[in-house]
Amino acid sequence: MITDFLLDHSALVPGTLALVALVCAVVGYVALRRARPGSPLLLVLAVVATFPVLALTLTPSGKGASAGGCTVQFALPALGRVELLANVALLLPAAVFAALATRRPWAVLAAGAGLSAGIEAVQAAVPAIGRACDTNDWTMNTLGVAAGVLLARATLALADRAAARRTDRAPSEP
Repeated sequence: MITDFLLDHSALVPGTLALVALVCAVVGYVALRRARPGSPLLLVLAVVATFPVLALTLTPSGKGASAGGCTVQFALPALGRVELLANVALLLPAAVFAALATRRPWAVLAAGAGLSAGIEAVQAAVPAIGRACDTNDWTMNTLGVAAGVLLARATLALADRAAARRTDRAPSEP
């Protein structure tokens, strides 16, 4: 259903990807500014953003069993392809919120790439769910995680700069 909608409205996909990234950055920035230090809010957002990933990739597709195995691709899909952009967008929100919550971008990048590899492995090993394992999916998901981590780094830099300005403007003690 989602795939059909995206294919029917493929011109909307790049803008939707940009909107998702912008919303994640704004929500993350506001959470950084409003939440108390040590607040689990960003971690909760990362976990919540992971639920649709699992639902979209590991629930039965309704198309019957797949052939199993994994399609190994040696070329990336064309830049404007819906499949490419959807796979980039899939893990981006979880990566943004996890990187903001932990401030550990390399760990988030490794975890996101591992999560995507795990999803593809399950799709290959369990043909009954009717999902197809594809190395391009892993590559695009991992690029989405990398984009999310970069977006989180930029958001952290803005939030840290704003916090420093507030500290500089605070009245000094007499």
